[in-house]
Amino acid sequence: MAEDDGSLLIRIRAAMPALRPSERRIAEAFVAAPAAAANLSIADLAARCGTSTTSVVRFYRRMGYARYKDFRIDLTRAVAREELATSSLPEASGDIDRHDSLEGIVSKVAMNETLSIADTARSLDMAALAEAVALLGAARRIDTFGVGASALVGLDLQQKLSRIGRTAINWHDAHAAWTSAATLDGTCVAVAVSHSGATVDTVEFLSIARGSGAATVAITNFRDSPLAGAADVTLTTAARETKFRSGALGSRIAQLMVVDCLFTGVAQASYDESMEALRATYAVVHGRVVKRA
Repeated sequence: MAEDDGSLLIRIRAAMPALRPSERRIAEAFVAAPAAAANLSIADLAARCGTSTTSVVRFYRRMGYARYKDFRIDLTRAVAREELATSSLPEASGDIDRHDSLEGIVSKVAMNETLSIADTARSLDMAALAEAVALLGAARRIDTFGVGASALVGLDLQQKLSRIGRTAINWHDAHAAWTSAATLDGTCVAVAVSHSGATVDTVEFLSIARGSGAATVAITNFRDSPLAGAADVTLTTAARETKFRSGALGSRIAQLMVVDCLFTGVAQASYDESMEALRATYAVVHGRVVKRA
């Protein structure tokens, strides 16, 4: 039996890109309606997913279980934990539908974002986070890069680090990012952000930086992704994406949480200097606010 039932649904989502098509259909059934799927027998589940009982057995064993009974028990516990975590939110389930009201859209977005943050907090590797904090804290220079929505996350990290006096550069253009990565050395850190971990430009950036001798940090949703393979340290999110928000809010909210944890850890490690820098930068900006008569 797997050790942490609370992370079972997180592990299923994270494993989906690497699964065989037949196993992916099984995973999708559990992700879409875990409570209902947990009540199905192996034969019923195979029939619903249009696959074989052998594929079901292969799937739950891939998830770390020797017996389907144990898998179902832990899945039921994971569902119960999710229900408890969202008990204070308006009732909502499923993806956004063409007939949803604005109130329904708000409820579904709030539900998915709340669970993305909760799942990421539960699954974030504390040892990896501590290692990343130490690397950034000791770095002479920090370069960040991402594409699309992930570019905004890299920019957020760069701006936060700059506020506490760290030399941080965020790159918007892939060629410029690669050029910069080639000039890094062992005193530098490269941070790459990609939900899928398969964005070619982002993987190339981290690979070049690593080849130049820099320490490399990846922020991604998938630990077995190409980006993670190019990283010395991988910080994984547990985002919940939908067809309406794929690559945008779903991944970004979880990535921003990881960035906030990373930045706060770096700032805390040099607490007095960081607080002084934050006060100074706040005063400069606050002093430019137009005062009302």
